[in-house]
Amino acid sequence: MDWNRVWRKLGRAAKEAALLLLAVFIFSNIIGWLRAPKLESDELTLKEATLINGSMWRYEEGKPLVLHFWGTWCPVCRTEAPNIDTVAKAYNVVTVVVNSGDDAAVAHYLKVHNLHFHVINDPQGELSKRFRATVFPTTFIFDAEGRLKFTEVGYTTTAGLLARLKIAH
Repeated sequence: MDWNRVWRKLGRAAKEAALLLLAVFIFSNIIGWLRAPKLESDELTLKEATLINGSMWRYEEGKPLVLHFWGTWCPVCRTEAPNIDTVAKAYNVVTVVVNSGDDAAVAHYLKVHNLHFHVINDPQGELSKRFRATVFPTTFIFDAEGRLKFTEVGYTTTAGLLARLKIAH
């Protein structure tokens, strides 16, 4: 067996796989950018809201914020939820659950899926309309001054969220 030939073939296959992954990454980012909602203003307009547990959430000035729109009915949101939960342990994160039932139903969903992030219920989709979030999940990242820095549509990794938050800080 000619091992040099085998290694060359493996090297070519690895290069082709890397190029394919790079192309998929670039394509998905372009699609996400095209699908991202365009807000009327880059300034954060949501400063406080009532959470599903009845407590009041308030924007903490001087800290970046992740504003995440999702639905219990959304399979991609379900897959991404642990990433949001991980980021919420270290950063200012508030989520908006859209068209997913009453507060009790959403609380039950969170309990079943062992999720602990802050949740604003948007049962009629009014808040999502205000932020022009029509595809779920949609994530907005605001910097420490409350200015929009990133908009993500679709699945986002924990590492991707953390990197964007570091940049937004």
